[in-house]
Amino acid sequence: MRNLGKHNRPGRKLGAFRGLLHRLGADRRGATAVEFAFAAPIVILLLVGSIELGMVLFTSTLMEGALRDASRYGVTGQEPNEAARLQRISDIISENTLGLVDMSTVQIDVLVYPNFGDIGKSEDFVDGNSNGAYDTGETYTDSNGNGIWDADIGVPGAGGSGDIVLYRVRYDWPLLTTIFGSAIGGRDNLPLTASLAVRNEPWEQN
Repeated sequence: MRNLGKHNRPGRKLGAFRGLLHRLGADRRGATAVEFAFAAPIVILLLVGSIELGMVLFTSTLMEGALRDASRYGVTGQEPNEAARLQRISDIISENTLGLVDMSTVQIDVLVYPNFGDIGKSEDFVDGNSNGAYDTGETYTDSNGNGIWDADIGVPGAGGSGDIVLYRVRYDWPLLTTIFGSAIGGRDNLPLTASLAVRNEPWEQN
């Protein structure tokens, strides 16, 4: 009888071990914490991405509104000094974007054109090698009279009475997540742009 008991001990240990594994498998305590540990990074990334998307859309809307206010000021010619008028236009954009746009890195263009149809056009040139692009030495029409060929014929300035003026702002939004960066070629910023073309009001020139 003693020998039989000795022979049964490994079987009892194996059965006890199997029972322990079964109880561990059936025990759901802590499962929620483990599942959350796996899901938390994805949830947090999506949450931050959603917040950033909202901030991007909000900033883009502010930029468009800022340009409208800046152009309303610019078309009136209230400030006869060109430099002071351009500075005030920049200040209006800064005030209306509520600090979400870094004014030290933002690009603000205020350009004067002969007509609305000329906005964004380059100066005409003779494409000597037929490559579709201007090359140094090729003959061109100096539309704005600055002595060099320009890809955009717009002349910097707020313009005079009745002039066509393009207001344009570009800001590279620094991305907080990789969600948008991966969608635009792995960039670490998202370009935000807004533009508006207006005709200056006729005002008296003294």
